[in-house]
Amino acid sequence: MPITMHHWSELDDAAREDVLRRPDASQDASVREDAHVIIDAVRRDGDKAVRELTHRFDGPDIVASKVSAAEIAAASERLTESQISAIDFAIDNVRKFHLPQRTRPLFVETVPGVQCERLAHALDSVGLYVPAGTAPLPSAAIMLAVPAVIANCPKIVLCTPPAADGNADPAVLAAASRAGVSEIYAVGGAQAIAAMAYGTESIPKVLKIFGPGNAFVTAAKSIVSTDPMGAAIDMPAGPSEVLVIADASASAEFIAADLLSQAEHGSDSQVIFICVDVVLADAVQVELKRQLMELPRAGIANAALGHSSILIADGLQSAVEISNRYAPEHLIVQTENPRSLLPSIRNAGSVFLGQWTPESVGDYCSGTNHVLPTYGYASTYSGLGVEQFMRCMTVQEVSRDGLQRLAPAISCLAEMEGLDGHAAAVRRRLGAGP
Repeated sequence: MPITMHHWSELDDAAREDVLRRPDASQDASVREDAHVIIDAVRRDGDKAVRELTHRFDGPDIVASKVSAAEIAAASERLTESQISAIDFAIDNVRKFHLPQRTRPLFVETVPGVQCERLAHALDSVGLYVPAGTAPLPSAAIMLAVPAVIANCPKIVLCTPPAADGNADPAVLAAASRAGVSEIYAVGGAQAIAAMAYGTESIPKVLKIFGPGNAFVTAAKSIVSTDPMGAAIDMPAGPSEVLVIADASASAEFIAADLLSQAEHGSDSQVIFICVDVVLADAVQVELKRQLMELPRAGIANAALGHSSILIADGLQSAVEISNRYAPEHLIVQTENPRSLLPSIRNAGSVFLGQWTPESVGDYCSGTNHVLPTYGYASTYSGLGVEQFMRCMTVQEVSRDGLQRLAPAISCLAEMEGLDGHAAAVRRRLGAGP
C-alpha cells in the first residue's frame, strides 16, 4: 500500500492536524473496563487471580510465577555464543551511556549562613515490565534493568509473560540477569501490572513501574498511577512511531528501510516521512513497495503504512517545525548536514543523525535508551534514564546570622499571605517575641 503524499503548504490547519493525527490508541472504554476488572481481581484474590488470568490469556497453568535461580542460570546455556555476545555488548554500551547520568549532590550557600542542598536517592522498589507480544524483547530487559541497577534501587522486580510451556523466554532471562536483575516473575499483561502495583502473596508491591506493553498493559499502568494505593509509572505510552526528515542527498533505499523497520512493530504503528524533494518522495514510494515484498512481517507493516504519510515541505526548517509539532518518539535526520538542524529540534524522544544512523542502533546497542515517550508525549516527557529511578530531596541548614538575613523577607511575605504563624516561627527564634 503506497503512503499518501501531501504538500504541507497546500494544507489548511484542519488538514494539517488530520494528517499528523495518530492512529486511535486502543484505549477505548472497553479496554480500560477490562483492565479495571483484571486489576480488581488481582487486588482481591492475589496469586490465585494471577494464575487464573495467566491461564486465560497466555495458556499455561502456572504453579509458581517466580522464576527459579536455576532456570535463570540455565537460560544463558540455551542461547548461542553469538547471542550471549550480542546481549553483553548491548549491556556494556547501555551501561557506558547511563553511568554518567547519576545525579550528583548539589550544595549552594544562597546567602552567608544559609546552606541549601539537593540530594538524590534511588527509589526503594521498582517494577520492570518486559513484553513478549509477537516476539520476546531481551533488548527491553536491558534498557530497563541497566539504569535501575546503576541507580542502585534496593528492590528490582521484573515481570515478563510466559510462553505456552509456562516458562519465561530464555533470552529475556539471560539479558535481565546479565544486566543485574535476579527477581523475575513469569507473569504478563495487566495482571502483572496489578501485581506489582498492589502486591500479591508472592509478587512484592513496588513504588514505580517501568516498561512498554500492549493496550491492556498501558491502560493498567494508567489506572494504577492515578490510585494513591497503586504505583507511579515511567511515562504515558502509545503505539511506536518514527519520523524521517530528508533532503535530496538522502538514500531512498535507506529511508524506506527505516520506515519499514518501525512499521513492522505493529499495525497501529505510524511512520511519517518529511522531505523537500518530490523526486526523492517518489523514489521512496518505489523502495517501500520493493522492500515490503521481502519483509516477513509485511502484513503488519502494510497495515501501519495505511495510516502513515509523506509530507513535502518547502524547506528543512519547515520540516523541523512539522516534526516539533508532531513530537515523534524517534526522529531520523538524513540530510547533507544533519547536525546543523539539531539546535532547532525540540520535541523528540530520540534523534538519529545521518545516513549511517538507523533507528535500529538505538533500539539495541548504541547505548541510548529505547524506552521513549510516544503519541506526542515527547513534547513533555523525556526518554528513560537513570534519573527516573531516583528521587531528589532538598535540605537546608541555617545559622542564627543566616536567619537574621532571611527574617525581613520572611516576615514581609508571610504578612502578605496572612500567615502570621510563619513569621512568628522566625521572630521567636530571634528573640523578637510573637
